[in-house]
Amino acid sequence: MLIPNHFALCVSIFVAIVAASSFYDNPEQDPLPAGGDSQEELLRKWDFEWGFSGISTFAHLKHVKCLTTPSVPFDIGIIGAPFDTAVSYRPGARFGPRAIRAASARQTAFRGFNARRGLNPYTSPFTILDCGDIPITPFDNALALTQMTSAFSTLGARTPALSHATNPHPKLLTLGGDHSIALPALRALNKIYNSPMAVVHFDAHLDTWHPAKYPSAWESPQSDFNHGSMFWIASNEGLILNGSSAHAGLRTRLSGDSFADFDDDERQGFLRISADDIDDMGTAGIVAAILERVGTTVPVYLSLDIDVLDPGLCPGTGTPEPGGWTSREVIKILRGLEPLNVVGADIVEVAPAYDGTGEQTAVVAAQVGFEILTSWVGRGMKEMQRVEPEEGVVNGGVRDEL
Repeated sequence: MLIPNHFALCVSIFVAIVAASSFYDNPEQDPLPAGGDSQEELLRKWDFEWGFSGISTFAHLKHVKCLTTPSVPFDIGIIGAPFDTAVSYRPGARFGPRAIRAASARQTAFRGFNARRGLNPYTSPFTILDCGDIPITPFDNALALTQMTSAFSTLGARTPALSHATNPHPKLLTLGGDHSIALPALRALNKIYNSPMAVVHFDAHLDTWHPAKYPSAWESPQSDFNHGSMFWIASNEGLILNGSSAHAGLRTRLSGDSFADFDDDERQGFLRISADDIDDMGTAGIVAAILERVGTTVPVYLSLDIDVLDPGLCPGTGTPEPGGWTSREVIKILRGLEPLNVVGADIVEVAPAYDGTGEQTAVVAAQVGFEILTSWVGRGMKEMQRVEPEEGVVNGGVRDEL
């Protein structure tokens, strides 16, 4: 009979100890200061987001509606172009910006150091903002083209936050949207830089097709504006540097019974690198070919259609083509292209309705965005170290040094 009594006593003592100092008890809080916490203390306590928390912006960047807030300067703006009514096959890329932002959630300032480049783009001296989306009409493609051109021109012509001789204009990374958004971007850049652009184009398809290559008895000028002819239009408008541009990752079928599509492409001055070429050239060879073709001084528009990747890896796109590159290969090539003078870029044709449950296409697109931002910041910092800052060039005196 002593054993049960002894056991009961031990239980009573244990319960008393736990009740007195439970792990789950609320710790005693320090009394609040009479005026409440300072702003610094509030930020220390609450200005933090885990990858899975917070409102969805690209990499948890600050969201500013840049189009309506010209008073807030930036050096790099992430801008969404949710437009997909110029596609020839599967629609759905209007949801691309939202999907890419959600897939970038694990990119944060506290864990954004890019080991291959030795920098964290999100803690650099450059101001990077998520500028929201352009409110593009889904009903009228001609109006949509006007809206996008106006938006890109408005944002790209502003004075950057870190104004410097080597950083004359803010850069825009556009999240598409179908690939036709490259035309208004090139029109805007032509006005801002007063120069045609070299185009480095990652894609399974040429996108230099004459609009008539989409056969129809019902022709209209508006139908010329589509996601396979925007570079043809841009080339005819003098927006593309003939002889200084390159395609990478091609594996498209051609029109009709001949190589006429290639003839059209060559007249527009593009170097063609096929998806198969990577087997012989390797990623280093592809990087070298693009750098030799484009150079490192002319202004470049970098346009990446997510269908450059194999649909087995990235199925969430509108015009999938088997035999594409892996994400590792594309990222390796992009990293090698940092010497290019890229003044604008896009990631297009992400259509999340066709993606897998793991959002793998959007995740790859978000990583591509991270690599582009890293290269922009890396090249920008290197250029600014080469050139002595001019006195008084910094906008508003907010920053005066790296």
